[in-house]
Amino acid sequence: MLRNTHESWGSIAKSLHWIIACLVLAQLALGWLAVTWKLSPVKLDLFVWHKSTGLLVLLLVCIRVVWRLTNPVPRLPPDMPRWERRAAHATHLALYAILAAMPISGWIINSTANIPFKVFWAFPLPSIAPPDKALEAYAKLIHLGLFGLLAALLVVHFAAALRHHLIRKDDILSRMLPRSPRT
Repeated sequence: MLRNTHESWGSIAKSLHWIIACLVLAQLALGWLAVTWKLSPVKLDLFVWHKSTGLLVLLLVCIRVVWRLTNPVPRLPPDMPRWERRAAHATHLALYAILAAMPISGWIINSTANIPFKVFWAFPLPSIAPPDKALEAYAKLIHLGLFGLLAALLVVHFAAALRHHLIRKDDILSRMLPRSPRT
């Protein structure tokens, strides 16, 4: 089933979820390597991969949000407390916002540093801000702060999924798995 239902996520939503999840994990490694690698052609390539993958995440998150807004969202378990429903909605909203804001802040960093950049070495990315060292430093702080928030939210998201699966024994996690029985 491609589309979501009130009982389960469709294959498109699941695919977007897991592709974005894998790309975000790759981004963590690429970002760390790019920052810590000694100055060399490899370091420059790591930054190209990191920036390009970040823009891919931005594109996929936009597609995921549009898909979510145009499809039903599976219902939460009826016995789920109100506070937990609110926390789940707030966490998902924050994840979408951060996954969009991080690539944009990286794009601002690149623009304000006045560094020409080609996405996956193929096409130039236009600047969205003029060269400005102060704004570059501020955008770097925001990018790092967003990373910290993202890391914390991913831990919460993962822990909540495991709690639902192992303790509450409901289908919150299983219905997002690629080959869950409901699809």
